[in-house]
Amino acid sequence: RFLFLEVIPLGAIVLAATTFLDWWMYGSRVIVPLNFLKFNLFSSGGDYYGTHVFHWYFTQGFPSMIWTFLPLSVFGVIKSREWRLSGLIAWVLGVYSILGHKEFRFVLPVLPLALMFSGYFLAAMSQFKGKNLHGKRHFSRLQLSVILLIITNVPMALYMSLFHQRGTEDVMFYLSKEAHNGRVKGVLFLMPCHSTPYYSTLHSSLPMRFLDCTPSDNKGTLDESDRFLMNPLDFVGEVFGNLSSFSHIVLFESEERHVIQLLLHDSFQEVRRFFHSHFKIDRDLQSSVVVYSRRDVL
Repeated sequence: RFLFLEVIPLGAIVLAATTFLDWWMYGSRVIVPLNFLKFNLFSSGGDYYGTHVFHWYFTQGFPSMIWTFLPLSVFGVIKSREWRLSGLIAWVLGVYSILGHKEFRFVLPVLPLALMFSGYFLAAMSQFKGKNLHGKRHFSRLQLSVILLIITNVPMALYMSLFHQRGTEDVMFYLSKEAHNGRVKGVLFLMPCHSTPYYSTLHSSLPMRFLDCTPSDNKGTLDESDRFLMNPLDFVGEVFGNLSSFSHIVLFESEERHVIQLLLHDSFQEVRRFFHSHFKIDRDLQSSVVVYSRRDVL
């Protein structure tokens, strides 16, 4: 009944509505979910951006997302016996495990479901009255669990939200203010593609350029991001030549040392440096984001 009276009818309505909107907005007949399947599943196009082992969501990805709520969620599933919702979580993790390319954000929609089971188990613990044989005041299981959750989540949430990898946002706020004051003519981002919020933070119609990472039809072909990281100096000279068309250049400190002489030669000088990270994630330590500007626009 759940499948034929709820899932299929609602799924058909949503698919029809989104397909109609896609046809209207794209101006051509396109079925986005089908293209997604073709690119990510049948042709493994997503593998171009990196792959993980098939069990990554179960053993590393999702556990690191839910963190110390994990045991509470497991106990909540067992105690509630709500197999339909818990099965949905397992189904989503299992289906996405088929894809070689895996990211935390892909399975983010089922995180609230898992946290709901944690809340259910915490609520059940609040109804449990333990016996105090010696008449002494002790923390209850619920209190200890909440303390553990606060200690393990609040500091990490504050650090990850306020400090870790904030440089790429700070630099865009800076460029936005400079652009508003008329001191930005064009920006080149010599960093991996999509590293910054880009126009969503700049709020100015200015020419900007970042390194392209569009997948190639020919396997083994390196994109601009990879070519730059392999040999920054040669890549900049080959692709961009004279940098005078840009008023500002933004790059990570880890690549700065490779191109600093070229920047100085083309009349650029450092104007700002923003903290980015204390430790590396998947590349060399990107401890700060550096902004260079042409001397004639200062």
